[in-house]
Amino acid sequence: MKSNILKIIVIDNDHLFHAAYRYYFETYQDYSLQGIYISVEDALKDFDNALPDIIVSEVSMPEVCGIEGIRLFRKKDPEVKILMISAQNDFEIIKKAFKNQANGYLTKPVTKKRMFNALNSLKFEGATMSNDIVKKVISMFHRKSYHNFSERENQIIDYLCQGATYKLIADKLFVTTSTINFHIQNIYLKLDVNSKSEALVKLKEIS
Repeated sequence: MKSNILKIIVIDNDHLFHAAYRYYFETYQDYSLQGIYISVEDALKDFDNALPDIIVSEVSMPEVCGIEGIRLFRKKDPEVKILMISAQNDFEIIKKAFKNQANGYLTKPVTKKRMFNALNSLKFEGATMSNDIVKKVISMFHRKSYHNFSERENQIIDYLCQGATYKLIADKLFVTTSTINFHIQNIYLKLDVNSKSEALVKLKEIS
């Protein structure tokens, strides 16, 4: 990031947002929009031409998803800053983005002011996060943890208490339903119960 005016590229396969991004960057003095791409692949092909300081990428993509794209862009430039944008504020997706070395995560809708503030945070502090995500992260640390259970079992218990199905829990934790079933059986064994309803009653008793 040598120049005072930082070069930005945007990756979003929804054309409806392209006009908004162009308008935003026309009003920013410290940031120059080098291009808008509809896929990670297109952005990678033009990377050496654009040489961005910051990449703004949608998480959900039809082929290579934005989170998978982080690793590919870091091969091109280990120092490039990457800001993920998504309509989802699911904690597991956010965690996966940061594990893959994203520098920031914003939830949609992204207004002109929110985008500008996020870019400034990346420029001056190296990271940024939406307020709703900050609250979610704090609540995750404040959530009830049962000492007799592993970290993964506590995650599953948390989703069970929210009424999530085994399939939904599997999707949230990026594992198979058989893996969830295995952990559920261990949870039931430790609680000495035989069903989800019994488990929820027992968990309330020990909370």
